[in-house]
Amino acid sequence: MTSTHRAPTPLTRPARLRPGARVAVVATSGPVVGERLDAGLDILRGWDLDPVVMPHVRDRHPEFGYLAGGDEGRARDLQEAWCDPSVDAVLVARGGYGAQRMVDLLDWDAMRAAGPKVLVGYSDVTALHEAFAMRLGLATLYGPMVSAATFLKDDPTQRSLRTTLFEPEAARILAPEGARPLVPGRARGVTVGGCLALLAADLATPHARRSARGGLLLIEDIGEEDYRIDRILTQLLRSGWLDGVAGVALGSWEECGPYEKVRAVLYERLAPLGVPVVEHFGFGHCTPSLTMPLGVPAVLDADAGTLTLEVPALV
Repeated sequence: MTSTHRAPTPLTRPARLRPGARVAVVATSGPVVGERLDAGLDILRGWDLDPVVMPHVRDRHPEFGYLAGGDEGRARDLQEAWCDPSVDAVLVARGGYGAQRMVDLLDWDAMRAAGPKVLVGYSDVTALHEAFAMRLGLATLYGPMVSAATFLKDDPTQRSLRTTLFEPEAARILAPEGARPLVPGRARGVTVGGCLALLAADLATPHARRSARGGLLLIEDIGEEDYRIDRILTQLLRSGWLDGVAGVALGSWEECGPYEKVRAVLYERLAPLGVPVVEHFGFGHCTPSLTMPLGVPAVLDADAGTLTLEVPALV
């Protein structure tokens, strides 16, 4: 199948953070552990940020224990934070599941009128990264969440996010230790991607990305066995979503079974694309975890194990 859709174009980059910046913390998906949230807020304050916790962050859904409160409350928190002119960034408290349920409850016109600001999160937040790219034309950060164990305990993970937020020009070359070519080569494109299962779940939904053509695809996942990864990649291949992708960077595959089995599936499904593929790129559900900009032009060098941003993630 040949896609006729345009390649991704560089998206609008929000402003970097300055000391004293006000950042809103939202819970878009699963319920938050209070002690972990408090510890994450202390880290942000130590960076001279002013975190504000939105009203429904500590909620729990009365029936579905996998959700942090009702869809309307989670959506209201995100929208009010985004539309608050005193807020410079919105940081997600945790992943899990639930972001998809509230995407279509947001007032995208109002959020577009509020102007660009920073969005940070990973895993289930992929649904929001895609929505922000397609509906707002905004670059975002696929990075650690405020109450995630990796963020709380791992210095390199914290440093990667902090540098990207405050000194983005110092985070233009991403070169994780251990990165190596699965398929050699070098490619240029605009970064797209996130959690593999969430990208597939977005297919055919309102305003969804029709194709990753011309993009540098960043993918990772957690808790998906080799046959499930096969199924998801096959769905993306059959739909034409991967037609013309420029290159692929593979992050972590935590709790997905023996990596040699996962690696075999990734190679068998992705190598026929004929583009560079780099593995062990150190982002997603791993420790340490790099902060990966989405919507930014970059060069992927699979042989060198590097992703070089052509411009800083934030202006």
